[in-house]
Amino acid sequence: MTQPGNVLDGCSVVICDKKITAVLPTDEARLRYTTDNEHLLPDAVLMPGLVNTHGHAAMALLRGIADDIPLQIWLDKHIWPAEERWVSDEFVRDGTELAIAEMLLSGTTCFADMYFFPDQVAACMRRAGIRGEVAFPVLEFPSAWARDADEYIHKGLNLYDECKTDELINIAFGPHAPYTVADQTMHKVVALAGELDAAIQIHLHETAQEVDDAVAKDGRRPLTKLYEFGAISSLTQCVHMTQVNKADIDILQRTGAHVLHCPQSNMKLGSGFCPTQELLDAEINVALGTDGAASNNSLNLFAATNLAALMAKGRGGNAALVDAEQALHMATINGSKALGIEDKTGSISEGKAADLIAVEMSTIYSQPLYNPLSQLVYTDCARQVSHVWVNGRLLVANGQLQTLDQDEIINKAKYWQDKIGG
Repeated sequence: MTQPGNVLDGCSVVICDKKITAVLPTDEARLRYTTDNEHLLPDAVLMPGLVNTHGHAAMALLRGIADDIPLQIWLDKHIWPAEERWVSDEFVRDGTELAIAEMLLSGTTCFADMYFFPDQVAACMRRAGIRGEVAFPVLEFPSAWARDADEYIHKGLNLYDECKTDELINIAFGPHAPYTVADQTMHKVVALAGELDAAIQIHLHETAQEVDDAVAKDGRRPLTKLYEFGAISSLTQCVHMTQVNKADIDILQRTGAHVLHCPQSNMKLGSGFCPTQELLDAEINVALGTDGAASNNSLNLFAATNLAALMAKGRGGNAALVDAEQALHMATINGSKALGIEDKTGSISEGKAADLIAVEMSTIYSQPLYNPLSQLVYTDCARQVSHVWVNGRLLVANGQLQTLDQDEIINKAKYWQDKIGG
């Protein structure tokens, strides 16, 4: 992910003290290094782990609860009432473990989450050994986790203090959206994030209605308003951005803000199309997210990578748009840039953390193999992920979870299915 078309054959990655020490031909590696632990993967592609930049992990327990419904009705009539009734620390813990298991098994080594009880999310990340960003939610209305915006921020700052020295977890501010967060609260978030040099992740320009309502209310597009507030910077992660004009692109370009593209969720909810190629052409960093399983039904980032490439081609009427290599960049190094951890992960580079996945290419689904990059994007490779390492630790071996109990996770999911469905 550091040089165009850089596919190495017959090579090895040497890992020492959680980091990548060397990338070199296997014969040379065996001459220069000794080890008690060698993984032989002759028919696999070894690549950086995928970075899922946006989701609501615990909503895995609401997968399929409300499908084929427009966004606002989906939220107002189905999701928010379900959350009001069922969300608790237990719900978030069990749902997050289910989501992490799904992400690890499909090749994700790092994910960003925005949901209630973020302390439970962080605890699940630690137990599983996965890397991530926890964007604690900020809203005006009460939930099971907090009464009002001040309490959301207060509890989020406590979590920030608890995780300051955590090797794998970063804490960010997660104001839900311009239409759910008051101006006064947004000003407070901007000031605090600036003091802490912390990221802000926010749903933005998700639908045409959102933008139209904002313009009708005070004559400004949401991005413009946030820019005037000082909320748009190189630490801002703009989720969705399906409604983009030239003025928006100018702001994103000027500030270095990142766009988190969730193609499956946007398509399923009929929200619109993020103009990925136009953004990339403007040198705006575009990364990928799955969104939550309630609005996507899958946390498979390989599938999101595939759809991101296809959507760009179909929307632009040009098969050359967002090629396989660009799509893989969006799923790896661009994601790490968006989360501010490109110095740690996102590419197989000496000195970076050993966040790696092996994708088996000997199966019927990958035959014949002419171009590994093309195969990774245009076929369903998630089911072929055989090994996953995060920070040098093996979390999936031969397709089996090593730090989580799959049977226990499935049983808990069935418990919630009976509870919510009944």
